[in-house]
Amino acid sequence: MDEQTALGFIGQRLSAAGDDCAVVDGQVITTDMLHERTDFPAGTTRYTAGWRAVGASLSDVAAMGAEATAAVAVYAAPAFDEAELGAFLDGATGVCDAVGAEYVGGDLDGHDEFTVATTALGETADPVRRAGAEPGDAVCVTGTLGRTAAAVRLFDRGEVERANELFQFTPRVAAGRALAPYATAMLDSSDGLARSVHQLAGASDCGAALTGPLPLDERVDAVAEDADDRRELGVFFGEDFELVCTVPEPDFEAARAATPCPLHRIGTIAESGVTLGGEPLPDRGYSH
Repeated sequence: MDEQTALGFIGQRLSAAGDDCAVVDGQVITTDMLHERTDFPAGTTRYTAGWRAVGASLSDVAAMGAEATAAVAVYAAPAFDEAELGAFLDGATGVCDAVGAEYVGGDLDGHDEFTVATTALGETADPVRRAGAEPGDAVCVTGTLGRTAAAVRLFDRGEVERANELFQFTPRVAAGRALAPYATAMLDSSDGLARSVHQLAGASDCGAALTGPLPLDERVDAVAEDADDRRELGVFFGEDFELVCTVPEPDFEAARAATPCPLHRIGTIAESGVTLGGEPLPDRGYSH
């Protein structure tokens, strides 16, 4: 099975699966695993790895509209180097500090490839789920798209300092909390904009008509080869950890004013089908 098929299989077996986090007694919990070969390009510092790995789980908490409380990580590597481990802890602690959470430890394990498994916790009495969008709702996204794609291109070029800066994103916890009173559905964009919209529409049993303009990160222009490549990096590459949400049409301006980062309207929920500019949008994105 590929990743999407495996997720569908799990969803059939576990009724609580399907959102960015599981919800248990007013708490949300999520877990992620990142590997050196697939998630940390050559030149990624251990500080950036700690920040990004823990940040990925905190982004799931943000997508539920929850307050982030704590995170832990399993650090696995062929050897334990004091400088590398210390830098990882600094990054993990730094991203938690950025969203008002606490990094509280984890586990160590020997492994032939640097690997990190992270878990984050949050609190909310009213989580925002992926299901809930209604035809006519505004489709919105925070921030910009393509930041990670630009970073990977910079890693490939050997511009590791700039690439590491782009990899150190701030999870949208504050934005998620601000959007929670307005959003009918929400998830993070770790799988890319296209797949995220498909996931949200599928969970809500509806469609989406994206009209744009899409807020592509300005740094995509510096690395994209042409217009088609620019679209690929911004729409399908993924791993940007922005929030994709739906908001009732009358509430959009209030939601935008309340959100502490840019909130862009990019389309409208439809009865069926997922389109961009009137053309079918492929259900394609980041796969592990």
